[in-house]
Amino acid sequence: MSEEQVPYFEGIGRRKRSSARVRIYPGKNEGVFTVNGKDVKEFFPRFGDYMTLIGPLTDTGMENMDVTVLVQGGGVSGQTGAVRLGLARALVKYDENLRGALRDNDHLTRDGRIKERKKPGLKRARKAPTYTKR
Repeated sequence: MSEEQVPYFEGIGRRKRSSARVRIYPGKNEGVFTVNGKDVKEFFPRFGDYMTLIGPLTDTGMENMDVTVLVQGGGVSGQTGAVRLGLARALVKYDENLRGALRDNDHLTRDGRIKERKKPGLKRARKAPTYTKR
């Protein structure tokens, strides 16, 4: 009734308003990378985004690992960063010895920059209304 359970390693990544749940499947080794049910190049069509996403895999030599991602919220840039962090964290759960290579290439560092709150009396977080003398 249920399909065969395949062991996986999971990592959660966050960036701006985005969060990504990344699962890597070490058994198959076909190199399939899907994001929200679509191929990674279809979901992230920009070339630079794809290179950012596979950074943790290329830096550790695990390009043929099967990866599935569920990403929510934010925009394209935030989602890309969230997937990258989640993938790096999943790789560390898979093999703790990969931590050094991922840390050296800044894949395990959470980017904490978020949108600054709007202040009262201002138009945005820091933009003030135009000053008029008369």
